Amino acid sequence: MRLALRELRRRPGRFAAAGLILFLLSVLVVFLTGLAAGLNANTDGVLTTQRADLVVYSAVAEDQLAQSLVTADVRAAVEGVDGVAATGSLAIQQLGARLPDRDDRDLVDVVVAGFELPIEGADAPPVPGTGLADATLRERGVRTGTTVALGPARTPIEVVGYVDGAGFQGQGSLWVGPTTLTDLVAANAPGDARPPGAAQAVVVDVADGADPAGVAAAVDEATGSTSTLTTEEAAAAVPDIGGGVIQQIIGLTLVIAVAVTALFFALLTAERVGLYGVLKAIGARTRTLLAGVVAQAAVLAAIGAGLAVAAALAFDAAVPPDAVPFELTARSVVLTLAALLGAAIAGAGLSVRRVARIDPARAIGAST
Repeated sequence: MRLALRELRRRPGRFAAAGLILFLLSVLVVFLTGLAAGLNANTDGVLTTQRADLVVYSAVAEDQLAQSLVTADVRAAVEGVDGVAATGSLAIQQLGARLPDRDDRDLVDVVVAGFELPIEGADAPPVPGTGLADATLRERGVRTGTTVALGPARTPIEVVGYVDGAGFQGQGSLWVGPTTLTDLVAANAPGDARPPGAAQAVVVDVADGADPAGVAAAVDEATGSTSTLTTEEAAAAVPDIGGGVIQQIIGLTLVIAVAVTALFFALLTAERVGLYGVLKAIGARTRTLLAGVVAQAAVLAAIGAGLAVAAALAFDAAVPPDAVPFELTARSVVLTLAALLGAAIAGAGLSVRRVARIDPARAIGAST
């Protein structure tokens, strides 16, 4: 392995083509990963930010929050089911927001979410007339103390905090208490007003020791008019706006990385048949030679991936947050680097048969 790394250091030109291709593939994978994460974080955040175990929709809503309506009597039936510890309303309303430092005609689309039970980043709804801004709105200039004017009536809502990763369908969100949302709808979209006590969904905290799946089935049986999902299932049911397709492209790119690495090291192995023959003749084992090939591939992949991450971080810092839904997290970066490294090692490993079949005598004779 030391010989392989020494060759990589002393003859970098031999590996330049493979290094460049792996770098370009790494750039593609890292940027696609950031784009997919940005789209997903701003697609189902209204549901993934819920701490509750279950989400109850009306049966005719096809598991979509915007199409659902759960009335007060149905909620009462949910509360009477064994295993239900607490319930809370969840409703959304899309409105245009005017920011203090923007022209009145420059509206920002906002999904106003009304909630009761604790969510990630908030143990309780804010007081009436105030709200918690999603990170997307914070990146657009909304700060604590900013008052945004919502809807045609320009209803003022003061931002008193933030909730991260809580967007919905590509739009930023503003989280308010149920009373505030009711007043907003009445003032700005009276046609969307819901009956007293009704909400688009009811979120459920399951009692300790109870099985969420069993409680969900019991809720639907008790009401006869609901479709109850776990929070994860509800988030997965949100229509994809591109993140899934991007994940497929990432998978295909990793397959290409395997193929490219395999082709390059197969050609490199063919060039070094004589060298491998000599090394085998003096006692080098096949696995030792293969370890050197894998080490070279791993170093090239690590350098390419590192440069790609640096380029992605520079891009993220340079591009306005509201221009591209791009998000790099430590977890996504680590997983991407591991996938790229694995692809390069897998590609290099495909040369093991060629290395194993090298006959020292014939290889040395062919090279002289």
